[in-house]
Amino acid sequence: MDLTQKTQENIEYMIEAIKNKLRMATGAAMQASAFSVDRYDDIHEVYDIVINKERLSISEVEALASELGSLRS
Repeated sequence: MDLTQKTQENIEYMIEAIKNKLRMATGAAMQASAFSVDRYDDIHEVYDIVINKERLSISEVEALASELGSLRS
């Protein structure tokens, strides 16, 4: 997956990966289609944080979920 390309497909990939890593119970509420390509860089930044950390604390998960919520269109 070439995440250097700012596409809706890449946003969908990153959102799914974030949801899986965070084991989000509210994953259904976090639809990739709710995110705009205009926010790609911000979403990619959250993706990098989530994917590159081996473990996330509960407070980190909550903060990241909140950040994702603020990035929705």
